[in-house]
Amino acid sequence: MAKNYRAELTGVFGCPVEENPTGVMEEAAFAAKGLDYRYLTIRVEPGALQAAMEGMRAMNMRGINLTIPHKVEVLKYLDGLSPAAEIIGAVNTVINNGGRLWGENTDGKGFLTSLQNEGVSVTGKRVVILGAGGAARAISVECALAGAEKVTIVNVTRERGEALVKLLQEKTSAKAEFVLWDRPFSVPADTDILVNATSVGLYPNVNEKPDINYDTIAKHMVVTDVVFNDPHTLFLQEAEQRGAKTVNGLGMLVCQGALNFTLWTGEEAPLEVMEETLKQEFGL
Repeated sequence: MAKNYRAELTGVFGCPVEENPTGVMEEAAFAAKGLDYRYLTIRVEPGALQAAMEGMRAMNMRGINLTIPHKVEVLKYLDGLSPAAEIIGAVNTVINNGGRLWGENTDGKGFLTSLQNEGVSVTGKRVVILGAGGAARAISVECALAGAEKVTIVNVTRERGEALVKLLQEKTSAKAEFVLWDRPFSVPADTDILVNATSVGLYPNVNEKPDINYDTIAKHMVVTDVVFNDPHTLFLQEAEQRGAKTVNGLGMLVCQGALNFTLWTGEEAPLEVMEETLKQEFGL
């Protein structure tokens, strides 16, 4: 039988994209599974996404990730969406099924999986989310769909926060409310899960932390952060000092990467390999 020299292509479209570590993790996973797949980190300028998506089809790429600024615009070039992606209104993963491009959002699902891996369920819980951007949208929708009793969105701009709450109220069965973040935020005592879904604390600004009253964090709470570089953020350190259980952003990054891997390859992802690769990459 003739040898097959063609690799299946995956990758990420974004701008900027130079510091995106996903490719290192996915390439390690492909190698661990002995799959002839490649992951390309591709700079796609604003305004060039349509051409890039046409190129993806033309080159029969197996799948692609989307990052800033393309997660919403990409919807125009897809043939179908998962139910969650439809509600969130943003896609971070595209799967090419025989020329049909299908969009999924694995950010929120990766977040939920990282919690489950730590023995934490959102079902029946009260979740407070700091921020109302892309990560907050994905996480809040997935929490609501997974049975969270109440989702509170805390944001510095009223318009964006209230829009997300309205979306949750209209599209899910969870209770949702908005709190304007115009002063240090006090975490309600009945909170079960507190999420930093802002970029505060992301490298190189590792000495920053969200503006909250940290003494309102209690031992019964689970405190999580989407920031993965550095994963041991000041936000999480403050929560640990008060006895709360913490889950860092590295788990979310690995879990959403693992979901991407399975969507593209149909195989179970080697989670330990992916996590270890990222830890080495970040010098942890």
